[in-house]
Amino acid sequence: MVVTKEKIDSLEVKMKKFSIREEDLIEKFILGSGKGGQKIQKTHSCVYLKHIPTGIEIKCQKTRSREDNRYFARKELVEKIEEITLKEKSEKKQAIEKIRRQKRKRSKRAKEKILQEKKKHAEKKSQRKPPQINNL
Repeated sequence: MVVTKEKIDSLEVKMKKFSIREEDLIEKFILGSGKGGQKIQKTHSCVYLKHIPTGIEIKCQKTRSREDNRYFARKELVEKIEEITLKEKSEKKQAIEKIRRQKRKRSKRAKEKILQEKKKHAEKKSQRKPPQINNL
């Protein structure tokens, strides 16, 4: 994923909107880990951000590029602060909850209802077939 100038500019606008200043951030670079072989284990591409006023900590290592990870860490920080300030669920959380609802186990009553509908449909389909004639 390429971080374009437009994305960086829009992130800066959001940071100003929620009054997140660079002076309020503690940024550290940590030695990477995980997939990627020697390249990732030798470089300090993992970004650690801490927003001093809120105490929110972010650790990001989505890509092998330090600059991309800096962008993603700030974006995550803005999303968390936005969620806290607006008291609304972010789109990300809403998507996760939707998946959780879809995977949730159905009640017995709901299962029985679905099975009844399937049986009705099967009966309709079986009535459409022409009768079988056995030639002996």
